[in-house]
Amino acid sequence: MALIRWRPTTDLWDPFAGLDEMRKEVNRAFETAFAPALDVVEAKDDFLVKVDLPGLNKEDVSVTIQDNFLTIKGERKHEAEKKETNFYHRERVHGVFSRTIELPTRVEASKVSANFRDGVLHVTLPKSEEAKPKEIKVSVN
Repeated sequence: MALIRWRPTTDLWDPFAGLDEMRKEVNRAFETAFAPALDVVEAKDDFLVKVDLPGLNKEDVSVTIQDNFLTIKGERKHEAEKKETNFYHRERVHGVFSRTIELPTRVEASKVSANFRDGVLHVTLPKSEEAKPKEIKVSVN
């Protein structure tokens, strides 16, 4: 049960009385927006991005890379409500999402691969040759 702070009423009409409640509702709506969690792991030759997308199919997700930015977009569709059921409690969010991350170095956009397995999107981003570390041998005279 939620507790609500008691506010004494006044006889004076306040045209702004409901604005604070409306602001709280708008903030609450933005707080529950769907933004999937992601990890970015750097290896010697590439980056691996893992995105948790439970309940989505590969058709619901798109991956694009432009310049040095990786964008993952998708949509978790709203389940159709059955007329004979009522929700007792609902926390699972739905809607369109978009995550854009800047990569720390250049990648080979033509060699990027993505696969979707067990509700997790795996995006492999090979580093460009100029971004890979190069070892220089030092000779001693």
